[in-house]
Amino acid sequence: MKLYITAPSPFARKCRIVARETGLIDRIEEVAVDPYANAPELLASNPVVQVPTLIAEDGLPLNDSPVICEYLDALGDGPRLLPADGADRLRVRRLETLGNQALEMGVKLLLELRRPEDERSPSWIARWTENMGRALDALEAARPDPARLDMGVITAGVAVTWIGFRHPGFDLATGRPGLMALQAALENRPSFKETHPAG
Repeated sequence: MKLYITAPSPFARKCRIVARETGLIDRIEEVAVDPYANAPELLASNPVVQVPTLIAEDGLPLNDSPVICEYLDALGDGPRLLPADGADRLRVRRLETLGNQALEMGVKLLLELRRPEDERSPSWIARWTENMGRALDALEAARPDPARLDMGVITAGVAVTWIGFRHPGFDLATGRPGLMALQAALENRPSFKETHPAG
C-alpha cells in the first residue's frame, strides 16, 4: 500500500499513527508529496489533490482520513480503534468529529493568515479562532482518556499538538488541563513520536 502524506498534515498524521498502532506500517510506503504543486502521483489518485490518500491493497484509492483510518483499523491487528457498533462506536465517532472540527477550524485560520496582509479578513480570523477554541473546549468536556486508545482519543491528541504547532500564539492550556494531560501522555507513545509534525 502507498500512503501519500505531507509531514505537517494532521489528517495524514492520524493515518500514520493508525498504521503503526495496528501493526500495518511495514505494509505501507509513506510517500511525501506536494499537493500545492499538483504532484502527479497524488493527482492520479485524488481529483482534489489532497493528503492523505491511501492506495489500498486492491489498488483503489481511499481519500479522507476517517475512511482511511477505518480501513486500516479493520485490516490491522489488535484491539479495534473504532468499535464495530452501538453506543461505544457513537462515543468514539463523536470525539473524532470534535477533533476533526478543531483541526478544520485551525486549517482555515492558517490559510487565512497566510494570505497577503491586505487580503486577510479580520472577521474570518476571529470566527475561525473562536470556533477552534469552542471545539477544543468541547473536547475538554468530553474527557478523552489516553489509557483508552481509540480513534477519538487519537484525533483529539493530534488536534492539540497540531494547533500548538501551527498556532503557537493561541492559548491552548488555560481551562483545558485534560487536553494538556492527554497530549503529554500520547506524545510519549512511539506512534506519536515517529509522526510528530514538522515543516
